[in-house]
Amino acid sequence: MSLFMSSAHASTAGASPAGGGMEMLIMLAIFGLVFYFLIYRPQAKRVKDHKSLMGALAKGDEVLTQGGLVGKITKVADDKDFVVIALNDQAEVTVQKSAVSAVLPKGTMKSL
Repeated sequence: MSLFMSSAHASTAGASPAGGGMEMLIMLAIFGLVFYFLIYRPQAKRVKDHKSLMGALAKGDEVLTQGGLVGKITKVADDKDFVVIALNDQAEVTVQKSAVSAVLPKGTMKSL
């Protein structure tokens, strides 16, 4: 016998895998909860907010598109899901409603 190492004794009874299945189910449930609260729920909230933003677009709103264009909505086509945005007095752009990323406060275009 060594002073630093204890001798290992073999067990005569076989090790039973009881309880291993329950631990696996608990771990799976924890991963499911982490997935729901950290990934699925925030993404679903963002999608819901964006859909409500697209539904609330109206003529005269100042918007920011995903491409970085800032303009004022001059026409909203409800049936085709497109809006016409006036970038300045001469230029107008037609974009899908889903391309609008934010509605800006009134007067934002004048301050730019």
